Amino acid sequence: MRLISCALAASLALTACMPAFASEGTELRGSLGSKPQYVLISFDNSGSNALWERSRALAERSNAKFTYFLSCVFLIDRADRKSYQAPGESNGRSNIGYAASKDDIAKRLDNIWRARNEGNEIASHACGHFDGRTWSKADWIREFTAYKQVLRTAWAKYGSDPEPEGWKAFVDTEVRGFRAPYLSASPALLSALKDMGYAFDASSVSKGPALPIHAGGLYQFALPTISEGPEHRPVVAMDYNMFVRHSGGFERADHLNEFENRAYDAFKGAFDRQYRGERIPFQIGIHFTLMNGDAYWRALERFTSDVCTKPDVRCTTYSDYLKQTGAEAPSAAAPAVSRRKVTDSGI
Repeated sequence: MRLISCALAASLALTACMPAFASEGTELRGSLGSKPQYVLISFDNSGSNALWERSRALAERSNAKFTYFLSCVFLIDRADRKSYQAPGESNGRSNIGYAASKDDIAKRLDNIWRARNEGNEIASHACGHFDGRTWSKADWIREFTAYKQVLRTAWAKYGSDPEPEGWKAFVDTEVRGFRAPYLSASPALLSALKDMGYAFDASSVSKGPALPIHAGGLYQFALPTISEGPEHRPVVAMDYNMFVRHSGGFERADHLNEFENRAYDAFKGAFDRQYRGERIPFQIGIHFTLMNGDAYWRALERFTSDVCTKPDVRCTTYSDYLKQTGAEAPSAAAPAVSRRKVTDSGI
């Protein structure tokens, strides 16, 4: 066994105001007028090109669309690391490293553009994966400004082909969602997101699946806790939290099948309760890192193949969910979402 490294653990733990969306496309294929079950699957960090390709293939064969929360350091060559400085950190520092090479970045840019053109969503996970719970609004605006600049110039700087038409417009207008590293949000973050034109934040945790709330000009989504394991204890529906639950943060690939089955059963059980009940959107968060072999990716692939092909299920992006539901959400006064920091102990 080996304990996951500090740097890797750090990477895993967890338009001003949004315009009104038209209410359209809410009827189901083959079930006219019924309420669909939405499933929102997202990936954090979004670095590995092999996992970009694996996830894109999964989306294609499963009738699914995903949201990728991209860390911008994976579009910076290590030789250029001094071009980035996070608030309160030394120049060039990152908790998750940088891209392996210029060729690595060129391939990642191609994956990002292809994924976007296939109907998936690219959103922000900030840059260097720092815990910004004590950052000021100005600190967050500085980070978001650096993020946009990295993305806008990445293709011209590292792309192997000419920059595609529309790349900068994509960065400026389509990257509209955010998830905080470590799910560590704050009022300063939410205020900065609104000022920077973001439409939604997905940095919260809720007790069971919850509808998004609309407050302060932002839609706020929460990853749910779900029942898991023989004792049915709650855990955040995210691979890292299951990794900690199952093996204490130690790599145990020899238990791959056991952990895969437990994760699949937890995902499917939580989905089934909504599918047969209120049909609140079910959210899952996965990292671009393999843990306990690839147990949690395998569980996700089984789950996605099983549920996203159902005629009354829509596995879609956060932004498309808002469009398809007419941005339907309870008021900011509604309970359901609690902001909690996810630590190595999980939740």
